[in-house]
Amino acid sequence: MSGKISYLAGLAAEDQVAQDYQRRGHKILSRRWRGALGEIDLVTEKDGEVIFIEVKKARSFAHAAERLTARQIKRIYASAEHYIGQLATGLNTACRFDVALVDGLGRIDIRENAILG
Repeated sequence: MSGKISYLAGLAAEDQVAQDYQRRGHKILSRRWRGALGEIDLVTEKDGEVIFIEVKKARSFAHAAERLTARQIKRIYASAEHYIGQLATGLNTACRFDVALVDGLGRIDIRENAILG
């Protein structure tokens, strides 16, 4: 049962983060986008820039941040490259990689450009 609870908590965290980005003027392009190389939790666009967002939820922001592994970062980059490869501007698309941390109280801490290659 704990696996299902974690899954549902993750979905709720992603919904919270999507709403937060929308309030800040972002257009939601995709939720849980799945390509051949993996999944991206949230993809938004604002002012011509595509933002790839990894959502991490845990009891504290620190614990949430610790859940982002090097393997996940490689998957996010590969998936994002596949995603933007399908856009008209292709690999010339302006983009960034954010991490959205959600703690046990439902607070959100957005780290823009948190994943750098």
